[in-house]
Amino acid sequence: MLSDVHEGLEFPGEFVDAAIIRGKYEFYHYNVDGFDDRGWGCGYRTLQTICSWVGHVLKNQKHPVPSLQDIQQTLVEMGDKPDSFVGSREWIGCVEACFYLDQTFGVCSKVIHILQGESVEQKAAPLLLRHFKQFGSPVMIGGDVDASSKTLLGICKTSKGFHLLIADPHFYGEAVRTELQDSGWVQWKNHDDVFKSYSFYNFCLPQLSSG
Repeated sequence: MLSDVHEGLEFPGEFVDAAIIRGKYEFYHYNVDGFDDRGWGCGYRTLQTICSWVGHVLKNQKHPVPSLQDIQQTLVEMGDKPDSFVGSREWIGCVEACFYLDQTFGVCSKVIHILQGESVEQKAAPLLLRHFKQFGSPVMIGGDVDASSKTLLGICKTSKGFHLLIADPHFYGEAVRTELQDSGWVQWKNHDDVFKSYSFYNFCLPQLSSG
C-alpha cells in the first residue's frame, strides 16, 4: 500500500501561505484491500487514511486501521447505527468519522459546517490553514448534494485564492504515486474545482498533533 502519496508535488505558483499534513499515512481508496466498495465506500476509505495517520502518531498497535465492517460494527456498538448497518452499503460522513476516532483512539475532532460550497473559501479556508499549522492532521471532507468524500492533506493561499491538496479515495486500480498525481487523484486543486456552490459541506478536523 502506498504511503505519503502527496510527496513530490510542488506548491501552486505564487503562494502566499501554506500548510500541509505532517507525519506518515497510507492512502486508502476503492478496492485497496480487495474489497470492492465502488459507489458507496469513499467515506470509509477517507476515514481509513486518517486512521493510518493517527496510528503512526500514537504508535498504536492495539487498534490497526479498521476494515469497513469494523467501522460499521463500532458505530453500531456505540449506539449510532442500528444492527442492520453492519454489512450494508450505507455511506458514512464526517459526523460518523468523528464518532469513530473518539471511540477507538480517544481523538476528539472539530467539525466545520458550511451551508454552501461557494462560502468555503471565505468561511472555512482560513480555519483549515490554521488547523494544518497547529495540528498537521489530515481532514475529511463530506457533503450532501456533493456526497463524494475526500481527504484533505493541505491548503495553500495564493494571490488568486485558495488551493487544496486532495487525495481522492474514488481511485480504483493499482496505485502508483506518479500516476496518481499525473492523473489528478492526488493533486493541488483550486477550491472552485473541489466544491459545488449548491451543496453544504462538513469538515472533520482531528485535534491531534503530529508533534
